[in-house]
Amino acid sequence: MEILLPPQSVPTAGAVLNPFVIVDDAAGFIGFVSDVFGVEEAAEARTPMPDGKLIHAQLRLGTVDLMVVDRLAGWPSRPGLLQVWVRDVATVLRRAVAHDATVVTEPTPFYGESTLGRMLDPWANIWWLWAPAPGQPDPTPHWDGGPDVIFSTLDKAMKSLT
Repeated sequence: MEILLPPQSVPTAGAVLNPFVIVDDAAGFIGFVSDVFGVEEAAEARTPMPDGKLIHAQLRLGTVDLMVVDRLAGWPSRPGLLQVWVRDVATVLRRAVAHDATVVTEPTPFYGESTLGRMLDPWANIWWLWAPAPGQPDPTPHWDGGPDVIFSTLDKAMKSLT
């Protein structure tokens, strides 16, 4: 029995799975994502409450809708761990740092001819940034003497959030 809706059947050509984050200052977060990734908020989805807090907003990154809500009284913050494929990891990191993000992992060669970088945004979301790197050889695993930057930088960032 198939459980997931086939991608071609998802309304508005969206994705089968879409992340939802709960943050303080959802409007600021939307501005950050829009500026860093060059995407627009779906204006028709913005749903403010009478006090101005957003009970729903979304931005489309590729075919995925990143949904955002302001944290309300008594609600915990629920930042995300988000993966995004980009054209150039270093460019996105520079743009993010200009908007008060912190680099977690500098652009690093990864397996499968890809480059990985990570950032921590001001709302405590950690973003995995991936870019294709055709022809780039796979790194030597740290257990075979290669660098441990992929795990150690994430470990340090995650522990800083506790």
